[in-house]
Amino acid sequence: MKRLFTAVWMILFAATAGAWAQLAGPPSLGLDFGLFARLSGDVTAYSAKAEVQVFDKNQKVKNTTPFDLALLGKKVRVEIDTTKMQNKELPGAAESLKQMGMDRLVSVIRPDKKAIYIIVPGQQSLVNMPMPQEDVDNFEKPPKLEETALGKETIDGHACVKHKAVFTDDKGGKRESTVWRASDLKNFPVQVLTQEKGETVIVHLRQVQFTKTDAKKFDVPAGFKEYSDVEAMVSGIAMKMLGGAGPVDR
Repeated sequence: MKRLFTAVWMILFAATAGAWAQLAGPPSLGLDFGLFARLSGDVTAYSAKAEVQVFDKNQKVKNTTPFDLALLGKKVRVEIDTTKMQNKELPGAAESLKQMGMDRLVSVIRPDKKAIYIIVPGQQSLVNMPMPQEDVDNFEKPPKLEETALGKETIDGHACVKHKAVFTDDKGGKRESTVWRASDLKNFPVQVLTQEKGETVIVHLRQVQFTKTDAKKFDVPAGFKEYSDVEAMVSGIAMKMLGGAGPVDR
């Protein structure tokens, strides 16, 4: 049971925007969606099939996570099929999640509400997490972005210009990424590479469509049981699976 709780805890954190913004702590997708929205420029509505890979310092793949991504204005929706995740550090985790009815995880990022919602449709449960102010600011007051062309490459058949992208916040702090912009997709970033703490994270987008996703997809589903944190939700689901009433959420 302890191993199961650990696996679920770490994977759920991988599905939240707060963890994406940091490579320290639990495994993350390594992507700050506020900064990614900044890279998207004037494109304010799109959907895509995406995949993130995390490499260790020896450039060996640690984990691979495919997900569906949608953006509408400043709202972001991410859906993960956990059965398709590959994580060498958590063998058997996908099967454990499936048994718990957690094979689908949805994260909805709402900077307008300063909230991140982690939704488990299979268990009609969700967590309402406060969104860190730094992440809210990356949407509302995005940092300065400077890009320098590095050359041309082809990604998935798209002719791309490879850029060095440097974000500078109001305190002078800098973050760098390498970005591939597809010339036939409004210079949209179809691949982003970042390096931090000895790890390399590559986010790859395919099947990009500049269409508006139904606004209801970014709302909290009615009738779902709401928890205050991930641990409480995982405990509640586990207890329900064992036939108990589960802990009282605080």
